[in-house]
Amino acid sequence: MKGFDPKFSDFPDYIIGITKEIWEDRRIATLKDYYAPDIIVRSPASVVVGNNQVIASTMATLAEFPDRQLLGEDVIWSGTPETSMLSSHRILSTATHAADGIYGKVTGTRLRYRIIADCHAIGNQINDEWLIRDQGAIVRQLGWTPKDYAHEMIVREGGAEACVQPLTPATDREGPYTGRGNDNEWGARYAEILTRIMGADMAAIPAEYDRAVQAEYPGGVSVNGWDAIDRFWMGLRASFPSAKFEIHHQIGRNDPFMAPRAAIRWSLNGFHEGNGAFGAPTGAEVYVLGISHAEFGSLGTSRPTLRREWTLFDETAIWKQIVLQSGLFT
Repeated sequence: MKGFDPKFSDFPDYIIGITKEIWEDRRIATLKDYYAPDIIVRSPASVVVGNNQVIASTMATLAEFPDRQLLGEDVIWSGTPETSMLSSHRILSTATHAADGIYGKVTGTRLRYRIIADCHAIGNQINDEWLIRDQGAIVRQLGWTPKDYAHEMIVREGGAEACVQPLTPATDREGPYTGRGNDNEWGARYAEILTRIMGADMAAIPAEYDRAVQAEYPGGVSVNGWDAIDRFWMGLRASFPSAKFEIHHQIGRNDPFMAPRAAIRWSLNGFHEGNGAFGAPTGAEVYVLGISHAEFGSLGTSRPTLRREWTLFDETAIWKQIVLQSGLFT
């Protein structure tokens, strides 16, 4: 790969390799090489600017979870080394809550949760990132509800006026990457499926998903079949029925020894005005950042359908927005 360390054979090897170096090999200092000094890292909980903050956050996480492992499940990517590349990296993480930290007093709990990170890289450095961690899964395993954890974070951060503000269009920062992905057929097909679902065409589920579909959703939830898929997407959309759905980035890939697959980064921007996955409507203005991965295939000669799906958004960041704006914080 032109412009990248020759020890990496390709872009997935680079993404998985530097992740292991930084987190599991404890080579945190390599962030100074692999991350640009002015990198922008967006998570639903906040917007972080600058490598120094990234390094500090990494050390704090490892202090709280010293045995954390990051198991790379997939890297769905687009671009070229010469023009820059965007990876959508799906990780299954395991860790023990072994010290006090942002998740409260030490519990000794063994955790399992997913992360999806979209990273823009050129010249052996990442300079733009969108990161979604399954906070709902983490806090539930530690004994919280996402709503209660959001309330606790507001208190811990100094109250409604002083607390860290979640990611919204108003708090976002423009970064160097302005690409939209690629025009591969599988990315286009998945984008169309999600657009239909978000447009209340739930008939897209039996039409486009395999009857035995397996899906992994926020909160560490694993489901199978059309009914469970419908309940998940309906619960989200019903909470924000008039929110604007937007696809920000889409990638499709055909790779040897892999199923055709796609990665979509999307958002919902609107008001909590419906009964759904986030309880009774409060009228709060909410921004939901989501990333979804999909694999397609067929068991025979029939038309390929969506057989496996992964979607992440941060339930605690959504609840924080609701709590801050709806009078639920006292």
